[in-house]
Amino acid sequence: MRVGIALSLALGALVACKASAPEPFQPALAGTRPAGRVITGTWGGENAGLIADDTSAHVHLGCTFGDVHQAIVLDAAGRFDVPGQYVLRAYPVYVGPSLPARFHGSVAGRVMTLSVTVSDTTADTTAHLGPVQLILGQEPQMHACPICRRKSLLTPARSDPPNGT
Repeated sequence: MRVGIALSLALGALVACKASAPEPFQPALAGTRPAGRVITGTWGGENAGLIADDTSAHVHLGCTFGDVHQAIVLDAAGRFDVPGQYVLRAYPVYVGPSLPARFHGSVAGRVMTLSVTVSDTTADTTAHLGPVQLILGQEPQMHACPICRRKSLLTPARSDPPNGT
């Protein structure tokens, strides 16, 4: 009898724990999942990449980069459109500045289609980058332009001198 009670309590605790755990992103066909799924992980493609967690994302398209300062949340059809900032003049010499941008696209299975629209206030134009295709779990193939491995970076990477000198 005690064994039966102990098993019932253990099973109840397991079910309660499972019910309270957040669900990770599970790719599915667009339109088949509920709205509100958050994009996370590394998404890579040819000369493009996106690194995201549940609070922000960092994007590279060619030798440019940008940041989203919120979660990228999919609608019921697997689409997203979020604001952020983008640097069009980033490599080989960081010139900046950080410009207002919209990151938009869709996810179908493990494939993301991503475009960025940047309001280039320095040149009084609008820049359209993409669309590019990114694969969940694939490392970005950046070729001549190094991809940042840090998120939320709108200043150029700096390296410390060797031996602290």
